[in-house]
Amino acid sequence: MKFLKILMMGAIAILAVSVSYVFFSEGEAVESEDKVIIRFAHGQPENNERHAAALRFKELVEARSEDMEVLIYPNEQLGSEAEMIESVTLNDLQMVAASAFSQYDQSISIFELPYLFDSYEEAWEVLDGEVGQDAAAPLLEDNLRIIAYFENGIRHVTANKPIESTEDFRGLNIRTPEFPLSLATFQALGANPTPMAFGELYMALQQGTVDAQENPIANVYASRFQEVQQYLNMTAHQYMALPVAISDDFWNSLSKEQQDIVEASAKEAAQYHRNLIVENEEKTLEDLKAEGMEVVRPDTEQFREQTRLVYDSYRQQFGDEVLERILEQLGRNE
Repeated sequence: MKFLKILMMGAIAILAVSVSYVFFSEGEAVESEDKVIIRFAHGQPENNERHAAALRFKELVEARSEDMEVLIYPNEQLGSEAEMIESVTLNDLQMVAASAFSQYDQSISIFELPYLFDSYEEAWEVLDGEVGQDAAAPLLEDNLRIIAYFENGIRHVTANKPIESTEDFRGLNIRTPEFPLSLATFQALGANPTPMAFGELYMALQQGTVDAQENPIANVYASRFQEVQQYLNMTAHQYMALPVAISDDFWNSLSKEQQDIVEASAKEAAQYHRNLIVENEEKTLEDLKAEGMEVVRPDTEQFREQTRLVYDSYRQQFGDEVLERILEQLGRNE
């Protein structure tokens, strides 16, 4: 019996070392049984298109390489967006699809200016071009390499009252992400923006801690906000990009062939995600209506005018150059 216990203790010790090697190797490709493990996290539930895109990335990588494996962690399993991004900067996590990169560099937040894009196609044209690359470049200093832009969507406001004019925003306690341009946008509209983690939002709406929130239609449905909010107000106030970042240390530990596979797969998964969002949006709207949510379509011109102040503030802080490049690419005079 004593000999058997010694054997069992030895086996457990070996297993612990093996597991530590898989999950805690730093600064190099994480390996398991000769496979490189890519841990990829995001903040949405498994019934959201974002998770479908992450699974598509996994499928593409593993079909193209026998020596790489992708593990997906949805629904903020590994922390809030800010915490997941920080884990990537430390190479404790290899990849993340998130929005909260402006905490590291404000350049990438320019795409969040209110009413900057009039359509998905306009946003994609800019993100996939030189401006999108240049806006992401400063993040390399924080060990964050942007390899694709998934689809976050055009954002709308849900509340327990219709939002039909700027007057309806006055004094509204609305949850926003903790992003400077999100806060500035709703302050300009006269609301009281309240930053909070996405995972806390449903309960905050249920308990009345906040009166309203704003998200793309897909997120509203997947997170069941229709259970605690009566009106979906189609404000279309902001497009928010969803950069996919990989730890640059991890990236540099991959072979050129592996890098090519990872980047190509991320870009293909991004296009898959975009297509899903656009294809599903009208159906999702109908599903929300069927579950009792009322859809309000306000005249957004008044909101555009009210948020021009945000552009002035952005220019004073960061200058005109990147914004002018975007407007020129879109063929639009400011």
